[in-house]
Amino acid sequence: MKGISYITDDKNRRQAVVIDLKTFKKHEEEIEDLLDVLIAESRKEEESIPFEIVVKELKKKGKL
Repeated sequence: MKGISYITDDKNRRQAVVIDLKTFKKHEEEIEDLLDVLIAESRKEEESIPFEIVVKELKKKGKL
């Protein structure tokens, strides 16, 4: 993909991604999807909060 580069280790294994910000708009949707997956993956061990409690707290804070 043009504008996307990888940094590799000495065994040519991908270690990092470099995104050319000039081409970001062209791949914005794919990058957002990737970030969503990374965020979800990083939070999978977090304790979940029941929806009803979230709604209650948001109403209490005047955000809903």
